[in-house]
Amino acid sequence: MPRRVMLQGAEPGAQVPAHLTSVPIWLIGTDTDCSNKTATGKVVHKGPLVSLASHSFILKAVIQEEDSSRSASINVVLIGELAEDFSRAVNQGDVVVVSGFSVGKSPTVHKDGLHPFNLLLSGDAACVYVSPPTPPPPPPLPPPIPSSSSPPDAPRSSPAKKRSSTQVSRTTQAPKYTYSCLGDLQDGSVVNVYGVVVFFKQPFKSRGTDFCSTLKITDQSEQKIACTVFRDKLEDHPQIFRVGDIVRLHRVKVKMFKDSMTLINTFGFSVLAFDGAEGDPVEPRTSSRSFHLDQEDRRTVEELRTWAASRGLLLPTTPLCAARPKDYFDLTCQLLAKAPMDTTCTLLRVWDGTRCAHPQLKVIVERSAVEGPTSFSAARERLIADVLVYDNHAESARQLKPGDFLRIYNLRAIPGASRAAGPPPGGRAEEDASHLGFHLHGGTAFSRGIRVLPENSPAVQDLKRVMEAVPQEDEDDFSEMNDSQLLEVWSTPPQSPEAEAMEVSSGVCVSERSCGHDVSPRSLSEVKRLHPGGVHHVRVQLRSYEPVRLHQALKLHCSKCSSMQDVPDDELVASLFSEASKDPGPCAAPPWALSGQVLVPGDSAASPGRSLSVLLSTDFLCEDTKRELIFLSGATLEETCRLAAGYRHVVPVRSSGGHMTLLDLSAPFLLRGRKRSYGCKRCSQVAVREPLFPEGLVRINEKLVAEALGVEPLQFVLLMKMKLQDASDALDVFLWRGAESFFGVAAEDLAANQEAQDGVRQTMDLLCPAGGSTAERPWMDLCLTAYRGEDEGGRPQTCYQIQHSAVTRPP
Repeated sequence: MPRRVMLQGAEPGAQVPAHLTSVPIWLIGTDTDCSNKTATGKVVHKGPLVSLASHSFILKAVIQEEDSSRSASINVVLIGELAEDFSRAVNQGDVVVVSGFSVGKSPTVHKDGLHPFNLLLSGDAACVYVSPPTPPPPPPLPPPIPSSSSPPDAPRSSPAKKRSSTQVSRTTQAPKYTYSCLGDLQDGSVVNVYGVVVFFKQPFKSRGTDFCSTLKITDQSEQKIACTVFRDKLEDHPQIFRVGDIVRLHRVKVKMFKDSMTLINTFGFSVLAFDGAEGDPVEPRTSSRSFHLDQEDRRTVEELRTWAASRGLLLPTTPLCAARPKDYFDLTCQLLAKAPMDTTCTLLRVWDGTRCAHPQLKVIVERSAVEGPTSFSAARERLIADVLVYDNHAESARQLKPGDFLRIYNLRAIPGASRAAGPPPGGRAEEDASHLGFHLHGGTAFSRGIRVLPENSPAVQDLKRVMEAVPQEDEDDFSEMNDSQLLEVWSTPPQSPEAEAMEVSSGVCVSERSCGHDVSPRSLSEVKRLHPGGVHHVRVQLRSYEPVRLHQALKLHCSKCSSMQDVPDDELVASLFSEASKDPGPCAAPPWALSGQVLVPGDSAASPGRSLSVLLSTDFLCEDTKRELIFLSGATLEETCRLAAGYRHVVPVRSSGGHMTLLDLSAPFLLRGRKRSYGCKRCSQVAVREPLFPEGLVRINEKLVAEALGVEPLQFVLLMKMKLQDASDALDVFLWRGAESFFGVAAEDLAANQEAQDGVRQTMDLLCPAGGSTAERPWMDLCLTAYRGEDEGGRPQTCYQIQHSAVTRPP
């Protein structure tokens, strides 16, 4: 190779001929005059030497400018003997100066996110100057010790003279990395970052050969940044166990997407993950055998842990004893046995050392199908939960081994599961609607999945301590009182007179009443003795609430028929859009509309998008209103959401008998940016008619669109059940009509805004922090309305709602 091996510590350009001038990597293009030009960079990736059929060689490397704020990187392709010599003489970390190159378009720019052009080096004109990294100074030699076999004044041979003159010594220096704050990222830069995980999805198979994992991180800048990682091996993905974990990402590229920044892995990408709990050892989770971690890195992790704890970002998992009907929760457990039910379902028998408070669904299978123990003692059986794993998770569950420690994400507790879902294939279930079943549904929404935890992880160590406290089978006959009942007894405040109750509740208060009622504060025991129909002022603490996952508290309410329903999840909505997009029938334009085409932008330059049919009302044809309202057909949910970012009101439609109609009302009938509007199936009389808007109207709203479509719109509401306590008693109350003023946020914003959701979760963590004593929880001054209602069996009961109250931050 025509190269010059420079002296240790020399600058990269010290021995480069003077007639050559350097050009910054970021300025290189096909129009660059490459004669007498050089490019300088550090080798951050060195690929293998590949033999070609023509008895030649090719090698690909990546160099990155060290002294540039742009952190520009570019692929270097070497061909022929030059590639062979480069493979032998240059190491990753060396600084090289290349000359005699030509510039070509990079075919991998959309995959690796690097420079759009390559440097091509071949032939006699190509040259590479290399400078190995400067080694640290050698340690001082110890003072000479006189030998007993030689006189004190005898000359000693120098250690340097003993070395072979042909030997080359390379000392690898620990790299020094610079980390960027998430609030200071610039589009197009390649950076190293630390962050606290606020959302993640387990790796899933992409459309290509790679697995894809997505996460969102934040740091002290409060900026939330999405990250997307494509790797062909699962073990090379971030090993994230829960929200609140900390990750370190090296060599990720910043890209703008929909006005927000996203981090994409590039060549040389590496990742470390750490447990986010304060006090835990700073032990990295990684499959890499070589990584650098010094005291500065450990200090950064500890600082992020402390900051995340102050923001309540670390979410605890839920033990079996705290699982409640209809809850979605994360479970840390140990796998005892498993059995395949059919190709789409696998049974996992797990335990975590606690006992569920509700009777459980037990799935009975053939003993020959079970991997692991087929039977347990009656006492141990009461601690075991049967988990049915479906679809894509069933396949991964078959790889699990009895004895593995697991974390199951987004596990659902279904009351009356045997009646709701039918007996599982290949087995039978107890037919009792009061029994609780545990299901892990298919898909990856809400981080749904299963991960095997290493035995040295803090979560497994905590789990083992709980399990070791369970009596051995030869000692046990457990009390009929389960864990939840014991917890209830331990946490219930002692009975005391009302005067003592008011005296005890004189701590820090984090809420205030906005009503004008002139009533004296009462204890909860007094409130429960009074007849319904009154208004009461109380000072209380929050003992517990449900649902624990706050997105389940969002409901859709019809003001006309007073019905309440869950918000459809994305998987259901996406399937409705997908089914409608497959309808090949034409959709004729009504007389009051004009048909046309709109280009839906793709998610990258490699997938430019496609054209979709749209209808535009003739009332909105001028330049100022043409983006006010469109009717869109044949689009998927993802495509509809992309268009909704550029049009104020998008109505999804499909063809029915050649005429335009709405999708099923389980899907939104209107999209406004990130906001979705749903309609009541019972009260709506859908008919796509000509919109009759007031003359001269420039801006429309959801109500006007709903009236034109014959839809009775549903209103987003927040519905929660809370258990309040003071020193005298405990009381179950509802938070519904006063929920928006209580949290200071509209329910509609909660459905579309992650920041609003984070604010509500932080408020609940303030009122009911995980762990600690209930006596340390803050107090609230609340206004309660008592009214007559019915329980699930139709029996009359007194119900209570929180109204005219708002949470404030403690002073």
